[in-house]
Amino acid sequence: RILMNELGRRPNDDELAERVGMTVTKLNFYRQSAKEVSSLDKKVDARTGKGSMSTGGSDQGDGGNTMDVFVKDTEHPSPTELMNEQMLKEDIRRLVKTLSPREQAVIRLRFGLDDGKPLGLADISAKFGVERNLIKKIEARALLKLRQPSRSQVVRCYVSDHT
Repeated sequence: RILMNELGRRPNDDELAERVGMTVTKLNFYRQSAKEVSSLDKKVDARTGKGSMSTGGSDQGDGGNTMDVFVKDTEHPSPTELMNEQMLKEDIRRLVKTLSPREQAVIRLRFGLDDGKPLGLADISAKFGVERNLIKKIEARALLKLRQPSRSQVVRCYVSDHT
């Protein structure tokens, strides 16, 4: 705009490139790059005509999807998903701490809460040097306690109802 005011007309590419200190090629590159930038909130409308539903049309009549639907990063969890996962782990840790020490140990090993590697009943029984049946009973008693509404209400918000 400054150059436009000085010249009294719209500057040509050579004048503009000289003013900003770059080549005309580089100026055109930046212009083209700026044109391609688009908001992720921009609506992407389906084409009308035959088969419009196959080109992304919506039967809800909501005017189409936004760009963020198409460019979503599916390889990495979002910050919200990471936070939810961390909160769930912390809530499970607190929930397990309401059990007796023996029940805590069995549940932690059985479901791999400490190292991410769940163990079978035989492995746990060998680790503690007791019969497999005893580990099975301890696990059953612990799970029964964990299902009690007074205890499980802390983690119910993480489970979605698909029934």
